[in-house]
Amino acid sequence: MAIDDARGLLIVFSGPSGCGKGTIMERLLAARDDTMLSVSVTTRAPRPGDVDGVQYFFRTHEQVEQMIREDALLEYAQYNGNYYGTPRAAVEEQLAAGRNVILEIEVQGALKVMSRVADYVSIFLLPPSMEELERRLRGRGTETEESVQNRLAAACEEVAQADKYQYLVRNDEVDAAVQRISTIIDAEKMRCDRSKYILEDLNYAEPH
Repeated sequence: MAIDDARGLLIVFSGPSGCGKGTIMERLLAARDDTMLSVSVTTRAPRPGDVDGVQYFFRTHEQVEQMIREDALLEYAQYNGNYYGTPRAAVEEQLAAGRNVILEIEVQGALKVMSRVADYVSIFLLPPSMEELERRLRGRGTETEESVQNRLAAACEEVAQADKYQYLVRNDEVDAAVQRISTIIDAEKMRCDRSKYILEDLNYAEPH
């Protein structure tokens, strides 16, 4: 099988804060050895225990700005004076090797990627309800009232753009949500335009 035949999926994955993205990703990656999270590039300083190429690719401001000029990032943004972005080459290397790469990014970054990449699968993770989302945010016990209200407002803005994604998955129960996402991945891998090598492997002859 040629590398192009076994190409992995680029999966754009978003959802509001508090909807359970981290837990879903942890369970999904544990269940699928053909799927990985994309590693972002950042200019922030490494923290104790951080390993370059694992948590992030740690680069200088000058290096990241050079990547921006060279169009080497699928998307990028600045937070608290630091750059964060998705390096195109690292993602492409994993896709070419047949691994599915998940970009877990906020909506604006996701829309940038979707506008610049022809072949992708986009999934938006929804909470069971906005009331449940508020309960989860308050249940953390680490958020001020102002922070909770800001996160809820941001969540409403993000959910309002969920219809720009190809798939919506409600996280009403973690295992069920993980199974739904895994099913989406399997179905997308079996689409005819991604699996024509199966026909070639049959080595059939058209009837005369």
